[in-house]
Amino acid sequence: MLLIAMAINKTKVAVGFIVAGALTVVSGVFFLIVGPMVMKDQVIKNTVIDPKNEMSYTMWKDVPVPFFMSVYFFNVLNPKEVLAGEKPMVEQRGPFVYRKQIQKDNITFHANGTVSYREYRRFFFEPSMSSGDESQVVTIPNMLVLGAAVMMENAPFPLRLMISATFKTFKEGPFLTKTVGELMWGYDSGLVDFLNKYLPGMLPSTGKFGLFAEFNNSNTGLFTIHTGKDDIRKVHKVDSWNGLTKLSNWNSPQCNMINGTAGQMWPPFMTRESTLPFYSPDACRSLELVYQRDGVMEGIPLYRYVAPKTLFANGSEYPPNEGFCPCRQSGLLNVSSCRHDSPVFLSHPHFFNADPVLLDSVQGLRPTEDEHGLFIDIHPLTGVPLNVSIRLQLNLYMKKVSAITETGKISEVVMPMIWFEESGYIDGPILSTFHTNLVVLPTVMEAMQYGFIALGLATILIASLVHHREKVSNKERAEGSRPPTEEKCVINK
Repeated sequence: MLLIAMAINKTKVAVGFIVAGALTVVSGVFFLIVGPMVMKDQVIKNTVIDPKNEMSYTMWKDVPVPFFMSVYFFNVLNPKEVLAGEKPMVEQRGPFVYRKQIQKDNITFHANGTVSYREYRRFFFEPSMSSGDESQVVTIPNMLVLGAAVMMENAPFPLRLMISATFKTFKEGPFLTKTVGELMWGYDSGLVDFLNKYLPGMLPSTGKFGLFAEFNNSNTGLFTIHTGKDDIRKVHKVDSWNGLTKLSNWNSPQCNMINGTAGQMWPPFMTRESTLPFYSPDACRSLELVYQRDGVMEGIPLYRYVAPKTLFANGSEYPPNEGFCPCRQSGLLNVSSCRHDSPVFLSHPHFFNADPVLLDSVQGLRPTEDEHGLFIDIHPLTGVPLNVSIRLQLNLYMKKVSAITETGKISEVVMPMIWFEESGYIDGPILSTFHTNLVVLPTVMEAMQYGFIALGLATILIASLVHHREKVSNKERAEGSRPPTEEKCVINK
């Protein structure tokens, strides 16, 4: 009887384990279903622009990751020959690296789920990261002379003569030989002082004239963007810029649209079919990057987005870009309409992905995707950039203009002046926190989910085997305890 009782207890224990295993499997399946929903809810909660979200709000407000601008000059090696009509020959100088400090101010939240702000930027030279200091001397085209000459090409002949005489009065020639610091942040010029006094508004700044003078200690305008509180799909998307919901620089409604975000973060839950649209005040237009490939950074999964070849294509090659014309060769963006009508063009550095004619017109250019293509690496779950490299080139369209003798016999050419790279990446404590919250914890949760299911199935399997064995043993014991039948007794006799 004792043996039978013990067998029954073992059977009950086995059944108990089977039930426990089943509950464990159900728990694992439950967490497998609920886990992603909880994760999604946490991402939404931490992605909304809200001062209560300490980490994400700080990343948005102060951009605490290191951000740098590297500038490369195209030093003209043969300025006299260029004036005689020969092909320009350039030599790249740089990088000259500046740490970029970004901070949002005048932050105002609105009842309709948007927030307004101005983003201020300052640049600080980093000698240790540069190829030399700002006292290095380079020679580049004089935008004040050669740019003005093209702008005055169709002006009356006497006026062109007067412009040329003005250049001579102030001793302004077709090429400048200045230090990097002067070209970047401004230099003294009698012509600039004259223009600011008698023709106010003709130049982008009222102080010294420099390629980046108007960008330092300045803001990018009044942005109003969606916080994502009402709809997470709209978070970071631009509602208006300087009170405008569309631009007036271009020649088509599509080109004048203000699309996407302000270019720092994007809505979460991105797919490979998603694109990266953003509005750039410096380019005076909206831009859009496309998915290229998957990648990993410090164990964090990412999508790499790059510029499509159609980004700066002209209207002939890509009809939707017709509104950005008048166009020249593909690979150039004419930004004269928002740069005081100066004949200035943006492109990728070294005319990467541009019409070969542009590359052939200047000696010394060697474009490669690794060095001159732009990209943004995005964490698709949150829409947060992990690694950014935006590379653009500033070019001046120049040519011979009659009556303006400073232009000599210059052949028609789109002349590269500088190219710059704005880059930054998540590092340090922010990267560690990011990795822990968005890689380690989800991995642990997923392991626990499948661990529960595996443990439950193993428990059920082992308990079922034990139960089966006990059932067989009980049967055998029951058969062994029966009294012998009469027929068997006869045989035994």
